[in-house]
Amino acid sequence: MKTASDPIDWNPQRIAVSGVSGVGKTTLCKQIAALSGFPRVELDSLYHGENWVPRETFVAEVQDFIKGPQWVMELQYRQVRPLIVERADTVLWLDYSTPRQMFRLIKRTIPRSLFKTKLFNDNIEPPLWTIFKDPDHIVRWGWQTRNSLKKVTPTFEGRFAPLTVVRLSSPKETKRWLRAYGESVKL
Repeated sequence: MKTASDPIDWNPQRIAVSGVSGVGKTTLCKQIAALSGFPRVELDSLYHGENWVPRETFVAEVQDFIKGPQWVMELQYRQVRPLIVERADTVLWLDYSTPRQMFRLIKRTIPRSLFKTKLFNDNIEPPLWTIFKDPDHIVRWGWQTRNSLKKVTPTFEGRFAPLTVVRLSSPKETKRWLRAYGESVKL
């Protein structure tokens, strides 16, 4: 497993960004797509239909997207995780501390809920008070799953070769890797 300090001595073409809710997977995917010109898709937009109902076409749409030679996307949802990792050549693992992850998740969720920001497929975050009654509320989900990838992501390289996993443990490391990636894309 590599870190932000390791050189990018391979040619990332199919990049999956792994991490728990709130760490910044979508933001990093957007930045990588802007640098590389690779197509990207927000996995949540494929999964959630209207009123947060899972879409029946989810798996098929993911399979169709990852057929391409170059792409960037979030790595989440158990039912498609192995499909994505099998096609990826690079997994960037945003393994941030729980306080940082939860701060980011709450900071993002509160304004979205208060201002009824439209997300994918016209969904909006539910009212904040629903955190107390909805076990799937994003903040509760973020807390419950905060350590869920610590045993899974480190095993990817051994199970899905050839694959490079890069563990990024802070936003500073992520910025360092992104700078190096931007330089490698220019070459």
